[in-house]
Amino acid sequence: MSASVQSWTDRLDGKQAADVSALLERATAADGNAPVSEQGVHAVSGAGSAGVRHLVETDADRIVGYAQLQPGHGDHPAMAELAVDPEARGRGIGGRLVTEVLSEGGPDARVWAHGNLPAAQAVAQRLGLTGARELLQLRRPLADAELPELVVPEDISLRVYRGVEDDPEILRVNAVAFAWHPEQGSWTEREMAERRAEAWFDPSGLFMAFAASDEQRLLGFHWTKVHPKQGDEPAIGEVYVVAIGPDAQGRGLGRLLTLAGLHYLRDRGLGAVLLYVEGDNASALHTYDRLGFERFHTDVAYARA
Repeated sequence: MSASVQSWTDRLDGKQAADVSALLERATAADGNAPVSEQGVHAVSGAGSAGVRHLVETDADRIVGYAQLQPGHGDHPAMAELAVDPEARGRGIGGRLVTEVLSEGGPDARVWAHGNLPAAQAVAQRLGLTGARELLQLRRPLADAELPELVVPEDISLRVYRGVEDDPEILRVNAVAFAWHPEQGSWTEREMAERRAEAWFDPSGLFMAFAASDEQRLLGFHWTKVHPKQGDEPAIGEVYVVAIGPDAQGRGLGRLLTLAGLHYLRDRGLGAVLLYVEGDNASALHTYDRLGFERFHTDVAYARA
């Protein structure tokens, strides 16, 4: 067996990007969940955030392991994601990738274990890492399940996305609502344009709430998403982003906007819906618990102890 080789690059070439994408698909099929986030998938093709670095491990010119490092900014540490080809597992590749990205990312760097699978837990234990952040995936049924009635208060105007003229207000609310969030809070027009170009984008699934007295200043929004059928897995809806401006907190807008999206997804014939929420976001967890969501799986960001 030949020795594998690691190399860093600021941008994957066309063949590398195709090979990494295929590796990610194989890993997803083998594990039942994606090893790299949506933002990370965009970065593979060169459309992701500026400053992302890519680490590939090759064996006889075949990519057997991949990691990417999102740079830190402000108080947010560098974040890494990785995947190992299912056919090359059990050879220490995952441990080598984790060691390298944490070294490159600096003392506060973290690495995601999506689904926190047993192999990832074993690597973390072997390297003396500890869980520093949890991202929960919650789910609830839509088909044959009761949903609370959607009642829009008289002082609120609720409508759907009309086009790029809505982007400045969406980005403004997103930035202040997620100022604490290392990925979501840094969205720009680039991220909006990338998502509008996706096959799943549907303007009628992006709900926007305004004060009835001022329909120019956005209070909050809920962007839904539909994941298509994959193999034996049926299509599923997603509460993709719910953002409420700080000056609009405490008015029940999170619940209102979430409900609007749930009714929309159910009306499209979807049988279930998922969402992601930070494990320490008590207020959001309370809202989603009351709406019938239950924990499905957990992503863990590991860091040096």
